[in-house]
Amino acid sequence: MYLLKNEIRLEDRAILEEYLNAFEYRGSSFTLTSLYMWRNINHFCWEIIGDYLCLSGISHLELDKEEPFLFPPLTRTGAYDPEKLAETILAAKKIFEDAGHVFTIRLLPFNMIDMIEAAFPKQIQFTADRPNYDYVYSTKDLIELAGRNYHAKKNHLNYFKNNYEYEYVPLTSDMADEAMDFIREFNARKHLSDYEMGLLRMEEKAMDDVLRNLEKVGYLAGAIRIGGRIEAISIGGYLGRKTVTVHVEKANIEYRGLYQAINNEFCRHVASHVKCINREEDMGISGLRKAKLSYHPIKLVENYIAVFKADMHRIPPGAES
Repeated sequence: MYLLKNEIRLEDRAILEEYLNAFEYRGSSFTLTSLYMWRNINHFCWEIIGDYLCLSGISHLELDKEEPFLFPPLTRTGAYDPEKLAETILAAKKIFEDAGHVFTIRLLPFNMIDMIEAAFPKQIQFTADRPNYDYVYSTKDLIELAGRNYHAKKNHLNYFKNNYEYEYVPLTSDMADEAMDFIREFNARKHLSDYEMGLLRMEEKAMDDVLRNLEKVGYLAGAIRIGGRIEAISIGGYLGRKTVTVHVEKANIEYRGLYQAINNEFCRHVASHVKCINREEDMGISGLRKAKLSYHPIKLVENYIAVFKADMHRIPPGAES
């Protein structure tokens, strides 16, 4: 379900990053590394409409059926003009409605609500999208694990370091086959529904593509080897100049402390020069939310869903929250 003219391609990296980097969007979804990684699963596509670049995709979180949504339009200049923004949004809305879909804007960061409101005064309903809030951490905190808040994490990390011989290495595209062997073994241990397994297979395909294009897309990646085998990986990318986003983190749970180790080593080797680490959203999964909160984020990046009030009656129950 690609509503806009262009799919996400490596050949378009320059123009996409020109718009993605022109404004402090703060959310992990506003990176080429994220858009490229999940482009096929989420049907990400783009088109320049008026003065702004529009991105569209589908949500897999809470909707019973796949419904497209629009990202907030991206500026090339770093500024937003209410009148021109309104023109772009209305043109995008027509594309959605001509295709038979209700128009919604998702992944709208809190710092853009005033801009949308200025374009459409009192016409938009804004709803907090808690499953898509991003978790942001101090890089220094994740490296040092100092203080009582991180006592348990530090214990797991020290256990791992004291009991296993391991090697942290940069993850490169030359290691794609080896990394994919690890991912397939990692996924084979899971017990999932048919639907969840289908998504997992799509993720495997996405990861295979990502691993073979790490350098071309601009990913930051590392791995831990134990006994010569990859047993943990972390893959991320830059979000602005002061933040690195972690898109994927996987570790063999048979090794106590390995998750703490890959997180710590990635921060030390790849992200020590940036102030913050964005570890993305929890998707409304209680266990994942507990795990992300256990690392004590310094802030949450609030994302919202925006719907024209005149269209609220067309939104399926639960889809707006």
